[in-house]
Amino acid sequence: ARVYEAFLGEEGARALMHGPTYTGNPLACAAANASLDLFETEPRLEQVKAISRQLTEELEPARSLPGVKDVRVKGAIGVIELERIGDLNAMKRRFVEEGVWIRPFGNIVYTTPPLVIEAADLARLTGAMLKVTAESSR
Repeated sequence: ARVYEAFLGEEGARALMHGPTYTGNPLACAAANASLDLFETEPRLEQVKAISRQLTEELEPARSLPGVKDVRVKGAIGVIELERIGDLNAMKRRFVEEGVWIRPFGNIVYTTPPLVIEAADLARLTGAMLKVTAESSR
């Protein structure tokens, strides 16, 4: 009751504005069900394993770069963690110049590619991650 009362009122600033997020939005549910259907009809788990192997292999060289704190892969997520990123906006621009959309934040550079990504396209992402990370550590 105390939490409910905290958000009850006519003022918009008081309302919890996450209704569509937490109310079982019909479009989101339909998209989720379609995604689950794809897991039954397409080799999604094998795709994740292949992406994971490629990310692990291709991001590993980043460990030897100055300023790199950690390199990790979990499923289809690849991360290069830095001690710090000096100019975040400059790094974002460098990724765009490399022709990839990678959005570093905080002190990490990461990718979460679609499960249907081709190996060559993933190599382009990981190559840009290594190149731009190396440049920023100079």
